[in-house]
Amino acid sequence: MQFFGKVLNLFVFFKGKVYICRVKFIGKVQNMLFRKIEKDIYQHFTSKSDKILMLTGARQTGKSFIINHVASKIFSNVVEINLIEDYDSDRLFESVSSVEEFHLRLSSIAGERLGTKNETLVFLDEIQQYPRLLTLLKFLRQEGRYTYAVSGSLLGLTLKHTTSIPVGSLTLMHMYPLDFEEFLIANNVGKEAIDGMRSLFESGQSLDESLHRHIMGLFKRYLLIGGMPQAVQEFVNSRNLVTVRAIQTDIHKLYEADATKYDLEHRLHIERIYEMIPSAMESHKKRVVYKEIENKPKGRHSDYVEEFDFLSASGVALEVKAISNPSFPLIASGVKNLLKLYLNDVGMLTGILYRNNIKPVMDTECSVNLGSVYESVVAMELAAHGHNLYYYDNKKNGEVDFLIDDYCNLSGMAIEVKSGKDYTVHSALNRLLDNKDYRLETGVVFSNAREVRKDGKILYMPIYYVMFMDSKGSQEEEILL
Repeated sequence: MQFFGKVLNLFVFFKGKVYICRVKFIGKVQNMLFRKIEKDIYQHFTSKSDKILMLTGARQTGKSFIINHVASKIFSNVVEINLIEDYDSDRLFESVSSVEEFHLRLSSIAGERLGTKNETLVFLDEIQQYPRLLTLLKFLRQEGRYTYAVSGSLLGLTLKHTTSIPVGSLTLMHMYPLDFEEFLIANNVGKEAIDGMRSLFESGQSLDESLHRHIMGLFKRYLLIGGMPQAVQEFVNSRNLVTVRAIQTDIHKLYEADATKYDLEHRLHIERIYEMIPSAMESHKKRVVYKEIENKPKGRHSDYVEEFDFLSASGVALEVKAISNPSFPLIASGVKNLLKLYLNDVGMLTGILYRNNIKPVMDTECSVNLGSVYESVVAMELAAHGHNLYYYDNKKNGEVDFLIDDYCNLSGMAIEVKSGKDYTVHSALNRLLDNKDYRLETGVVFSNAREVRKDGKILYMPIYYVMFMDSKGSQEEEILL
């Protein structure tokens, strides 16, 4: 990224407050998108572990780039093999069934670049194209000739349907689109300022009015741009929404095209369900209506299990399951066959809903209900921070947007998302928290309001504070016993 004489906002955290400073750059500044997962990948490659890194995630989230970027700092030789490209050309690795065969083919294309284990990373991209290579990873690790990493856009689905994967030989990581914190950093909000805001969040304090307005402005832009790296980079470079929307449209079409990797029957259903997600989110219940998939009066969840698996395991949709009687951990609760699906990127959603019209998002006086958009960005943030996603559904008590595990209190945590001015109205949340059988300690209401305040069990917070909802239950780096 380059700046010549541009005026930018910089952020300084000092004595418990965050200050905005306007700085004019008279020289040239180079920048690339910051990704938090870079630290985890670097630690893996430089650790003593001999496990193979497996990076999963949807297409266009930056998996190949981040592995190559980190590896170039550590290894003298990085050999990347895209197995989809291999399948479309010579199919050199298609029939490989032994370590010896693998090395023979590898040396035929990269012989001069192959050194020792500490010098060479062999990166197998889109490995799901040849599932037999997943089985071979265990033996490549045991032999230990090189360091290995693998990734794949449909790897989540392959993992669910391949029984011989050597899980004990792998370090699994999942990559999402840029979350809001990463988006802030891309827009020149510094780490010190974000750490300052995190401290305010942890101590239950609000941002001051001017900073709140600024961060809300960036949050609304995030709703339009989303977190796809190419879209964010284009926004940072040009501030041109039209070109950003073109990128989002191409990615959306790419995701639809991925459904063609299934047989005809499932492919048509996957495409139909994926296309239904934005309209379902705009409905009152926001859940998938099974009978509308094929216009079958008696359509059921069980009719489309493989289709839902494809959409969630491939990372293009976030699956949120219904719970009527929450208990900790939530995975042990009875899950109902009432499903919500969110697109994996809020920018694609606003592109579908509003095209190039920014008023519904940026204009506070606009009458458009942004409920589905706000819910989508919260789902994105919670998933990217490691939470399993559920929502509360009870015929008697109503619905609450999200339920997540609260590891600090060993209970569930209820989350309600409000985009309008009536954010203090939440009868279903009240009834849920009042039920002593559930033993829920906290309910969080995210809204546009600046002030952080507690009212009984309910904690009101500004919507952007969702970026600090970590799933670990502790901010500590290490826990020593």
